[in-house]
Amino acid sequence: INAEYGSSGINAEYGLSFAQTCDPICSMPSRFSKNRKKRGHVSAGNGRVGKHRKHPGGRGNAGGQHHHRINFDKYHPGYFGKVGMRYFHLNKNKYYCPTLNLDRLWTLVSEQTRLHYSQKKDVAPVIDVTKAGYFKVLGKGHLPRQPVIVKAKFFSKTAEQKIKKVGGVCVLSA
Repeated sequence: INAEYGSSGINAEYGLSFAQTCDPICSMPSRFSKNRKKRGHVSAGNGRVGKHRKHPGGRGNAGGQHHHRINFDKYHPGYFGKVGMRYFHLNKNKYYCPTLNLDRLWTLVSEQTRLHYSQKKDVAPVIDVTKAGYFKVLGKGHLPRQPVIVKAKFFSKTAEQKIKKVGGVCVLSA
């Protein structure tokens, strides 16, 4: 068989050429294609007067500012034009500063840790916010009346006040 078809493998066993196995047109039998229904009807559902030409309105998004303007203005407002000021070579990492509110602060350590340190008066737990991927601590919410050492790159004014109010410390880290 291999000598007869000039190749090896499973295709050669069935006597199929490479083109027959890879052709996407052959993947679906023609009896299922939609235009079988239209056989025998001269214009195949596209009308006699305005004939079925290739791309009468242009290909793709052609004519968005010309003959398709109504569609673009109605369904895609703001598609054309510019907005804002250009910033050459914008480095996003300069402005990267994920934030965490005080009401979520204790979720970074387990409940066991909080209860363990609530009984002790001489030591306080250290919560390193930057290890959890946050840079700045903001002051929304309440803290339990328990001293805590919070390490972060930035603190808002209210966050600092609330942490100190419960006897905690704000430690700035680089």
